[in-house]
Amino acid sequence: MANVAALWRHPIKSHGREALQSVELTAGGTLPWDRRWAVSHEATRAEPGEWGPSANWTIAAKVLPLMAITATSDEAAGTVTLRHPERPDLTFDPDTEVDAFLEWEKPLLPENRAQSTGIVRARERAMTDTEFPSVSILNLASSTDLGMHMGQALSPHRWRCNIHLEGLAPWEENGWIGKTLRIGEAEFEVREPIERCRATTADPETGRADGDTLKALNANFGNQNCGVYTFVTKGGRVSVGDEIELP
Repeated sequence: MANVAALWRHPIKSHGREALQSVELTAGGTLPWDRRWAVSHEATRAEPGEWGPSANWTIAAKVLPLMAITATSDEAAGTVTLRHPERPDLTFDPDTEVDAFLEWEKPLLPENRAQSTGIVRARERAMTDTEFPSVSILNLASSTDLGMHMGQALSPHRWRCNIHLEGLAPWEENGWIGKTLRIGEAEFEVREPIERCRATTADPETGRADGDTLKALNANFGNQNCGVYTFVTKGGRVSVGDEIELP
């Protein structure tokens, strides 16, 4: 029986994962507070508050140490707490305390990369990696299978997905494109596979590269895909443990 193993959101794009037990989704939306903010850098060209491609933001594909950040949101206070094994905990308001964040993040940034300059809050839609407001889904069996090909255990946190599913056959999700998936009370149109980037080569506990996931995906499957992007077509509550109805 397939069900939801975990729910995750990432309040600041590429800057920390946060576990949830339950979430209320709306049609056409992302998980509330998922990719609510993005970090701009010296070469950002996106309009303030507007969605822009990932090249406009400080992301883990360019800065692997960011993979080790975890986050906790206080929605009532409007704050986010960031934790990293090499930095002190930081609790701040991303809308008003940008300088504190930039000082906290700076030691994690390579000197030969564009340096972060600010935090942009999304006006109408989240700063997802897709041009549409997506919810990403990971089949845990696929992650486990890839790890077997690589000869190492892979943490599912490498993939930075919103919904983790268990009880499926490895790579079963690749056959869902164009179909509708029901999870809890919500329904999702499965739109496209997730093409993976260099960020997934890093251990999410340390932020250091420890496994060439991209090479393994290409060698064993002929692509760099792991997981799927979906679009919420019907809102409703989704919780850890919910069963899923497969296409």
